[in-house]
Amino acid sequence: MSALTRILFPLPDYRRTPWTLLQWWESRRLTYNVAVGAAGLLTLGVLAFVSALPPRMAGPLFEWRGVVVYAILANLGYSLGWASELVMRALWRDQAPDAGPALFRQGLSFAVGLTLLPIPLMGLSWLARLVMRLF
Repeated sequence: MSALTRILFPLPDYRRTPWTLLQWWESRRLTYNVAVGAAGLLTLGVLAFVSALPPRMAGPLFEWRGVVVYAILANLGYSLGWASELVMRALWRDQAPDAGPALFRQGLSFAVGLTLLPIPLMGLSWLARLVMRLF
């Protein structure tokens, strides 16, 4: 089994107690933060590169406080995964699906995608500035 497969398709929490469920999710938080953080660094690097291309953008590229707020919100969103699974288990007890792996995969994909979204937006912005400058 490859490392990517182990990350994206982890085994669910079979013990099914609130404590083990929380441990299951928290044992994956570092992986989530590394993936989202790497996507964020890539995004910042590409944005810095594109903003340096002529025609240049006026003003600062990003505010560091926005990066901190984004990181906090991403981790709050991550916490919705285990909270959702706890609610499902409270409502459906033994009939609750083992949703952790799917929720983790979907949340990670969404967070990384959202973090990378400024790259195509910045590319379109640069293209628009270029076209406006040429005409």
